[in-house]
Amino acid sequence: MNDETLNMSIRKFLKTVGVNSQLAIEKAVSKAIGEGRLKGTEAFPVTMTLSIGAIGLDLKFDGEIRLE
Repeated sequence: MNDETLNMSIRKFLKTVGVNSQLAIEKAVSKAIGEGRLKGTEAFPVTMTLSIGAIGLDLKFDGEIRLE
């Protein structure tokens, strides 16, 4: 195993996940506000799950997204 290759591929994957997740959340929040389902002042719980079946990894991360 090449530790540098592993590290770089993990970082690349996490960067992709971070950017795409942020865009998806922003789009969904804007749509919900536009449809009147959100006022734009809420805070709500969020969960992210990371799964890698080949190595039996299954992690859950909990947090909060605040709109104001």
